[in-house]
Amino acid sequence: MELGLFSFGDYSPELFGDDAVTPDQRVRNLLEEMVLADQVGLDFFGLGEHHRPDFLVSSPVTVLAAAAVLTKRIRLSTAVTVMSSEDPVRVFQQFATLDQLSNGRAEIMAGRGSFIESFPLFGYDLDDYEELFTEKLDLLLALTKGGEHVHWKGSGKFRAPLTGQSIQPRPVQKELPVIIAVGGSPESAARAGTLGLPLAIAIIGGQPARFQPFVDYYREAGAKAGHSPDKLKVTINQHGFLAEDSQAAADLVWPSYKLMVDKLGRERGWPPQGRPHFEHGRGKFGHLVVGSPQEAIDKILAEHELFHMDRFAIQFTVGGSHHKEVLKSIDLFGTVVAPAVKRALGTAPVAK
Repeated sequence: MELGLFSFGDYSPELFGDDAVTPDQRVRNLLEEMVLADQVGLDFFGLGEHHRPDFLVSSPVTVLAAAAVLTKRIRLSTAVTVMSSEDPVRVFQQFATLDQLSNGRAEIMAGRGSFIESFPLFGYDLDDYEELFTEKLDLLLALTKGGEHVHWKGSGKFRAPLTGQSIQPRPVQKELPVIIAVGGSPESAARAGTLGLPLAIAIIGGQPARFQPFVDYYREAGAKAGHSPDKLKVTINQHGFLAEDSQAAADLVWPSYKLMVDKLGRERGWPPQGRPHFEHGRGKFGHLVVGSPQEAIDKILAEHELFHMDRFAIQFTVGGSHHKEVLKSIDLFGTVVAPAVKRALGTAPVAK
């Protein structure tokens, strides 16, 4: 199993007062986090696309390109690319360029996104929410699988067809990997299986066990469509934070976690986050990987029993935690947690 990280470039200067960094420094800190993840042996890093002041990464591929020339082996992905409001040809071109810069380490995680700001920003109608994603994903897959000259025709509602135009540049990889990200829709999970694409599930609330049926739907749909099990790969994404001491980890991340959850809650009608709910979430059966390295190891292995996932990713920067502590958390994840998980699963590299 692969282990890695994802981030949205969370930015909450109000949490830190005089110690708050500027947005440009936050982005440079994010690059430092990505470089460290590579150095400590983690397998991948994903950046999410957002268009709002509390998440600074509106163009993930730009930051990933900067990371490409600073890292050596880590896979570089989005988490996610909001396909509904993107042009698939430009997405392919940008990621082909990233693939060249990184010598074949680029991936595209495609999804609808959990926010709607990109729709009015780029001139799309929310009434076309489902149709936009379906058609643009279809074109993206035609581009990744179709070679240099692509013929494709959609509904005609959103863009003109492709009639054999040359699609440049070409990636290093024979086919750019496309992963489908889903939230709470079993239909979306089943569709990813039918397409034979890897699936990423974000578990940001409730008990992870309740998502097991989504993985079952995915694998059943994939098998029914004739796809081999080795193509039906699953990634689980969760929030977390690590420190040598469990309570220290909780105390460090709680203020930023509460700030972000309450901010989103005011927009979506959720009640304020209370510390008891947070503590329940980081318990044995909860959705948070917040605690000591051993607690993280135990939780990841327990979830592997549920999902038999191929990847596991943690977001350490929910709300914008202190950079120094985030770096410590990344170091623990890469040097302690990931090797222990891989040893337990028999996937650790053999020492030469």
